[in-house]
Order: sequence, then C-alpha cells, then structure tokens
Amino acid sequence: MNLILKIAMCAAVSLAGGGAAASAQQTTSDRHQLPATQADTAGYNKFRFGGYGEMRASFMDYGINRFAGVSSGNTRTHRNKIEIPRFVLAFDYKFNPKWILGAEIEFEAGGVGSAVEIENSENGEYETEIEKGGEVALEQFHITRLIIPQINVRAGHLIVPVGLTNAHHEPINFFGTQRRQAETALLPSTWHETGIELFGSFGRDYTRFDYQLMVVAGLNANGFDRNEWIIGGKAGYFETDNFTSPGYVARVDYTGVPGLRTGVSFYYCRDAGSNADKEQTYKSIGRIPVAIGTWDAQYRNKYVTARANVTYGYVGNSAALSEANRMLSNKSPYSRLVPIAKNALSYGAEVGVNIAALAGTRKCPVIYPYVRYEYYNPQYRGQGKQTMDKRLETSQWQFGLNWYALPNLVVKADYTTRQLGTASMFGKGPYNSENEFSIGVAYIAWFLKK
Repeated sequence: MNLILKIAMCAAVSLAGGGAAASAQQTTSDRHQLPATQADTAGYNKFRFGGYGEMRASFMDYGINRFAGVSSGNTRTHRNKIEIPRFVLAFDYKFNPKWILGAEIEFEAGGVGSAVEIENSENGEYETEIEKGGEVALEQFHITRLIIPQINVRAGHLIVPVGLTNAHHEPINFFGTQRRQAETALLPSTWHETGIELFGSFGRDYTRFDYQLMVVAGLNANGFDRNEWIIGGKAGYFETDNFTSPGYVARVDYTGVPGLRTGVSFYYCRDAGSNADKEQTYKSIGRIPVAIGTWDAQYRNKYVTARANVTYGYVGNSAALSEANRMLSNKSPYSRLVPIAKNALSYGAEVGVNIAALAGTRKCPVIYPYVRYEYYNPQYRGQGKQTMDKRLETSQWQFGLNWYALPNLVVKADYTTRQLGTASMFGKGPYNSENEFSIGVAYIAWFLKK
C-alpha cells in the first residue's frame, strides 16, 4: 500500500521540478559484472564473494505442447508455475594485483541434474544417471593475467559473449522476469565454454573500444534440433569436451559516448560435426560449419534505458545433418526433432522510463515501466527442399514494471502476448496466441570484500 501511495504522489509532482533522482539501475547494471574485469579490480584488495539469483511465478493461458495440434498450435488452458531459475555463487581472488582467479557456480532450477557417460566397454552405449531435475554447473572458472589495459589474457571456463544476454546476463541487466527470448530461443544462455581469451581496451573519452577474442570448445552437431537450433550443441554433456574443431569468438564494444554502449560479436566453428561424441555419425555428409553474428546496443541516462539486439546464424549442410540427427539412437541424450534450419534470425528492442527521474523527487520509488518487442525464428530458412515449421516463428510484445527496491534488488512484473507463425508486429498469427503474466524478484551483490 505504501508503494502505491508513493507512486500516486509521484504522478502528482510537476515534471518541471528540479534535479531528478538518480536511477538505481544506473548505479548497478554494468558495474556488477561477475567475475571481475580489469575495470573494477580496484574494488577489493584480496578476495570478494557474492552472486545473483532469481525467483519467478508465471500464469499462462496455453498448454505445454505447441506441437500437439497442427492446425491450432497450443491448446487453450490455464496453468501456473513457480520456479527458481538460477542461484549463482561467485568469487574473485587476487594472488597478486596481476594474477586473478574468478569463478561462478550456478544452481539451476534447484536441482542436481543428470550425468551422461559413454560406456566404451559396452560398444559405446550411453549411460545416464538422473538424480533430480535442474543442474549444478560450473559457469565460470578462470585465471586472468592482467598485463596492460590494451592486452590481457584469461584461460579456463569462460562466458561466450555472443549476443546482448550472454555478455550482460545478470538479472539487473534486463527488464522483465525472463531473459530476452529473442536470443535465448537461438543461443545457449548462459553460454559458457572452456578455452582461452585475449581482451583489453583501446582509446578514451569518445573513442573507447573494448574487445574480446576467444578460442573455446566448439559446438557439437549432435545437439542441434528443430526447436532450439544450435542450443543443444553446447559442450558439457560429458566429462571432457571435444576440441577437434574449436569455436572462434570475437566481440567489440564501443563505449565512448556517455550512456551508450554498442557492440558486435561473431562466432565461427569450422566443423561442428567433427565435435560429435561418436565420430562416425557425420563422416559421410561432409563439413557442418556454424557462423553466428550479432549486434546489440544499450543507451542509458537518468530518464531512459533502451536496448536493442539482432542475431543471425548459419548452419551448413543442414539438410544432411537433419537426416543424420533424425537417425540418432533413442538412447541418445540429444533431441531427434528435425528439420534443423540453415538460417535462424531474431531481433528485439526494449525501452524503460524512470518515473522517479521524470517526477524530479527522491520521494518516488525507482520504478521503470517498460515495453519490449521481440521476433525470433529458429526455423527462419531451410536448405533445399526442407520445409520449416511455422509454429516456431514468433512475434511477441511484453509490458512490465521493474521496481528497484534497493540499488541491487529488483521486483519485476510483466505481461507477454505471443503470436505464432507471423513476423508482423501487430498482426495475428495463424495459430492460437500464447499469453502469460509473471512476477519475480532478483538480486545481485558482493556479500564480502577484503
């Protein structure tokens, strides 16, 4: 009730008032990247421990299987769910000012997950042990050697910074209770692989550029499928990752103009088929190259936060790959849903307005009403005579509120309406729409610094 009264008071304040309240989001967003980069290593002397977490409840008017009815799409029903998508513990430790250990451990969906092994003593059969839903994952574990601002080296288990969400995945860095579906429908999130990274910054004032160059474990074509494109090809199913055809990653961000950050990223794997856990699977069909390019941007001042992103990807030899994956063993841990698209596409934009800043009073809570539009299609274009599934082409709007109760703690609520089988921003698709309302709370913090 007190919050509602404060919002009403804000609405009555003249917009011609004096200095605006500072945005809580401005003080937290990019500053809370975990683990440390060279830019914020001065924030602690030896050790820091923290993390982030999210909780969410959703209320939906559609069923659990969009593909149950070919003519109508998802069924009309009412169902609710409550979940803890992730709870992450992170720490950084300075051996000295130049050598830094960083790590993140993620508890996803509150569970322990499953382990998959290939029993070579039993003709290469898969053995799976399932203990509980969800997973515990080592999301980051690396050693950083800081050299000079322009050139630094990091080796270990790394975040792959392809797309806006992976590069800025903490819950303070996006509006709404869920990460942007335009990217998470096509790319692993959070995408993390083992490898080595070169990173640094050039320029200053209005000419600053930050870059990252990586060589990491490449995607495994066994995991590509109809619904999620290359997401299932992320390494990590097995105790060791195939490195036969590495993934090459490049990202460049421009941050010279105050409030603006814009960047591009690129991923390339020469042959995802050669990373298969059973090498004979793709020997007869040739190379399976993967290339992904993204652009994203964020602009923030005390009144407005706006973000936009585009992702476009290519998988070579996708028709033959689809047939090979369709024939995978039923005991395989991978999906057998095909066809796999040659091209996937997504784009989106969101804008939020700081009510406290507009009202010009510190008595107003820091609340961002926002709107987001997204289009995503993991079946954007097929190879040859492949027929793409229109039920995966999605156009959606989301409207919501983010209340920053504390600078690093946010309460979220949003409504999403989703149209299937259309690229129109305002038109209705040929299948039943999907609508949901969600509420959630998220935080990010360093609990201890020494």
